[in-house]
Amino acid sequence: MRNAVWCVLAGTLAMAGGTDALAEQQAAPDLAYQRVEGLNINALVRQGPVAAHLVLRNGADPRILVAFPAGNSGVAVWFEPLPDAASWRLETPPQPVTLRDSKGRPLHGIRAVATMDAPRLSVKQAVLSNVRYLRDYQAMAKFPPEVAAPMTVGKDRISWARDRLDATPGYLLTVRVLRGRLDKGVILPEPDGGIRLEIVAASGDQPLTGLTETELLNGSAAAHPAARNALRFLSYREKFLAGSWRFNTYFGRDTLMSVRLLMPALQPAAIEAGLNSVLARLDGNGQVAHEEGISEFAIVEKRRASERGNAAELDYLMIDDDFMLAPVAASYLLDHAKPGAARAYLAQSIPSEARQGTDVRVGEALVRNLRFVLAQAQPFADHPGVGRLIALKPGRPAGQWRDSHEGLGGGRYPFDVNAVFVPAALEAAQRMHAARLLQPYMSPADHRAFGRVAAMAQVWRSRAPGLFRVSMPTATAISAIRGYAASLGVPAEPAVAALGGDALSFHAIALDEAGQPIPIVHSDEGFMLLFGQPSSAQLDAAVTAMMRPFPAGLMTDIGLLVANPALVAPDVQARFSPAHYHGAVVWSWQQAVLAAGLERQLARTDLRPSTRLRLTDAQTTLWRAILATKEVANSELWSWAYRDGAYRLVPFGAGRDDVDESNAAQLWSTVYLAVQPPAFMRPPEKQ
Repeated sequence: MRNAVWCVLAGTLAMAGGTDALAEQQAAPDLAYQRVEGLNINALVRQGPVAAHLVLRNGADPRILVAFPAGNSGVAVWFEPLPDAASWRLETPPQPVTLRDSKGRPLHGIRAVATMDAPRLSVKQAVLSNVRYLRDYQAMAKFPPEVAAPMTVGKDRISWARDRLDATPGYLLTVRVLRGRLDKGVILPEPDGGIRLEIVAASGDQPLTGLTETELLNGSAAAHPAARNALRFLSYREKFLAGSWRFNTYFGRDTLMSVRLLMPALQPAAIEAGLNSVLARLDGNGQVAHEEGISEFAIVEKRRASERGNAAELDYLMIDDDFMLAPVAASYLLDHAKPGAARAYLAQSIPSEARQGTDVRVGEALVRNLRFVLAQAQPFADHPGVGRLIALKPGRPAGQWRDSHEGLGGGRYPFDVNAVFVPAALEAAQRMHAARLLQPYMSPADHRAFGRVAAMAQVWRSRAPGLFRVSMPTATAISAIRGYAASLGVPAEPAVAALGGDALSFHAIALDEAGQPIPIVHSDEGFMLLFGQPSSAQLDAAVTAMMRPFPAGLMTDIGLLVANPALVAPDVQARFSPAHYHGAVVWSWQQAVLAAGLERQLARTDLRPSTRLRLTDAQTTLWRAILATKEVANSELWSWAYRDGAYRLVPFGAGRDDVDESNAAQLWSTVYLAVQPPAFMRPPEKQ
């Protein structure tokens, strides 16, 4: 079968350059765009059943990678290190193609042509499977042996092809030498230099149904072509994808936060598609699925557990997304949808991914989640104390969006979950109950429980944030800030001056097992502005903590950092560096959260004039940084270097010390289609 797939592929390629069939395949795609980020050339294309993301990696460690939203599948080849950095040039962007194996089964993919100035390209390893295994090989140089694909070397090409483990249509990758030559499997340039390659890659996994731009966005969406392109590539009727190339599948948190921030610019059908994907994956207790493992990843996991089948493996190990669903759903049902449309939506039936073969009404699924929220929140509401906060699940180092092992600095009780999302979920439940939207889906016991929800929310709102409060004397803070600044080679004086004579006060990023605050300044205060109703004093404290210059606060020339470890021990600081995924780096969507939160708070009429002025100043400073880095706004995150008296943007993943690389298309980084600068900072309309 493996050779049969290759023979069909070879026959298809042999027709290149003259047949009507191939010309039809190479017609202009519905969506096609390119983006260079750091060392990666990214080319994304979508047309009909084909959606693919080609990544050409420049530098001394070149690779070719193609990721497909279908099945979260991908194919990639890594080459042996080069003596010097080399660069790709994409001569022919990816063109959609559909191939057939010997059984007539379709494989959907792309054909592209690229050149490189390398002295040689010698294959190190190829992986054809689920993108999770491509990520594993990229990060740890390992993948399951059962998904290994044999390499075939021909006169002018190197190829890999195989069925999926369950004997369904699989994957293929071929690299054909158009300029240069093959010598024992090594691609060598022509004597006058240069290697030119034809790349064909395809997957047999079930294609998704893409949403068009008009199905996605309403007339209020900003005219940002890059954000529109990324959102279109990641948006499907079945689900929104978290990011490409590394996360071409459903993630609950990413979907919910993106829907919430994009909501003013989304069509109702797009909002409902996002919410439905979350509701369909709730478990029996109402927990939100964090991530799905599908296609060959699910097959491998089931076989290791001595099970059969290929049903999705759903991960419920995160704790933040459980409490995000209610406030996002309430925002749509009560603030955006018309009452009749809201009730009609709740009455719809959707297929359950968690219970395959069954349907569930939207309202029933939402109430199931709310029951879980109330049950989890009840202990603290009855007897407030650290031990009754929502903790990470046993044995887990992460449980919210800072989901690297280092992201919470060893914390067990995250600030955002306990101080923001639990009370926000309770308040959302109370709002929906008061609007009588959920009555048809509630039992008598539900009615009694929901009658207490307003009081529960008040306890959480008033008591939980104070448990995270950190206050450090001015002299102690200044000493720590100066020492940390010296270790990074950045100036300390602007940060010290911003302190004035005040103590350094902020909310800890988390509490440890013993309930002690982990004193890392962080951007999660922005969630409070987006989902809460803080007092003027609380707003003053939160905004001041974030907007001070780094390393007293989080502001730099290239954006708002998500963490500042100046006040923790050096060994913890080392795990929050500008090379760490959740360290002293900028995440685009975290800036958007704060920007949207500031706009929301400024719409209030009950704030002190001094607080309103502080919020306006923060809004101006933040948007200056966002607009200064708008070229990377759709990226997942970026890092920095301090040179020539300023912070300079550095793409994350471009440095050898970076622990990972960012996604060129990230769902929650498209939210600037809805999150827009204040009117006084927008350019004047063209006459």
